[in-house]
Amino acid sequence: MSVSPIEDSSQLVTGTDPGLSRGLPLTGPGEDEAGLYTFSQQVDSWVVRTSKPVSYEIRIRDDLFGLSRTDLFDAGAAPEGRIRRFVVIDADVDLLHGDRIRAYLDHHDAEYEICVVPANETLKDFDTAARIVREIDAFGIDRRREPVIVIGGGVLMDIVGLVGSLYRRGTPFVRVPTTLIGLVDAGVGAKTGVNFNGHKNRLGTYFPAELTLLDRAFLATLDRRHIGNGLAEILKIALIKDARLFGLLEQYGPVLLDEKFQGVSERGDLVAEEVLRRAIHGMLEELQPNLWEAKLERTVDYGHTFSPTVEMRALPELLHGEAVCVDMALTTVLGWRRGLISAEDRDRVLAVMRGLELPSWDPLLDDPSLLTAALQDTVRHRNGKQRLPLPHGIGGAVFVNDVTEDEITRAVRDLRELGSARSGTHV
Repeated sequence: MSVSPIEDSSQLVTGTDPGLSRGLPLTGPGEDEAGLYTFSQQVDSWVVRTSKPVSYEIRIRDDLFGLSRTDLFDAGAAPEGRIRRFVVIDADVDLLHGDRIRAYLDHHDAEYEICVVPANETLKDFDTAARIVREIDAFGIDRRREPVIVIGGGVLMDIVGLVGSLYRRGTPFVRVPTTLIGLVDAGVGAKTGVNFNGHKNRLGTYFPAELTLLDRAFLATLDRRHIGNGLAEILKIALIKDARLFGLLEQYGPVLLDEKFQGVSERGDLVAEEVLRRAIHGMLEELQPNLWEAKLERTVDYGHTFSPTVEMRALPELLHGEAVCVDMALTTVLGWRRGLISAEDRDRVLAVMRGLELPSWDPLLDDPSLLTAALQDTVRHRNGKQRLPLPHGIGGAVFVNDVTEDEITRAVRDLRELGSARSGTHV
């Protein structure tokens, strides 16, 4: 379609509203009003404003790979012939569950290719993503009707999410988290990413999975430390917005660790279900109105100010949730020093960390330059302000922008004197 120069000197505005297509003068389009707007007599300037609705589903589905289940194939168009799927599986998950997953795909007569990927923070890079892309190319997929399936922890889901967002400019994918941190955190949001140039998730996109399927049976094969790793992210939600959830962790945290959310005892089953649902729902409540992070004051950033730098420097000694827990311990003390949380509640928080067998301390905290650099990097990430969430009692949070290096040093000193949550000893 060609556009002729505008003869009338009035502002021309074209858009979805028929009343706007007649060249009526306006002061300008509203911020949320979609359409194509021209503002020049010679039509040499355009503003294009459009929107794309985002909808994705998280579904709890026990016994996901039971032969009668078909949830895994709900995403994507109905096949005209055989179901075709490209499946990316974490190498450890494949050792434990690979035979059952293949038997499930065979039972449903699916044509599939399984790409087995070793996945941890040291391998969360663009090389791993590129390898997956090459194997997708070799298999060949209909990018709209044959979503990629990823079965693994948060690291692998982040990598495959990035691949999906880039491959042919957008290929749907389905997530099956197999770790606790995947079920309650990495598997419910929209972020993708890989580490780059020594920085955590320096390359990434916003690209939610079309469908996420949560089966807590996978947690039964996790070691105790990885259950604790996920409990750290659950504790985050409890501290910033859900005092009831904190109380459950305080009372039943060791039971959840012992039973790995499998509900061995009747009470343990009820608690496991409530803890998972409250953690997931709380996370989604925070994400839904701000999925693209237009607003940078995000309570779910609690525990994520210093931890990205600490985690990358400590690799492979600290897991993600452990680094977050160290950050939460430090910022809990910062909150206490500012009178935002009582000494009693401060000690309750550290005691829950101890009960969940999580660290509240790491020797890297003794390097003030590291924490200062971490805060400076966070300020750049948060558009020039600290926007640092601190606990306000248990179940609330406030944002501050004036934390000083001296204040951090004093908080580190206090935290050292309070002792290590994991060991229960002074450090």
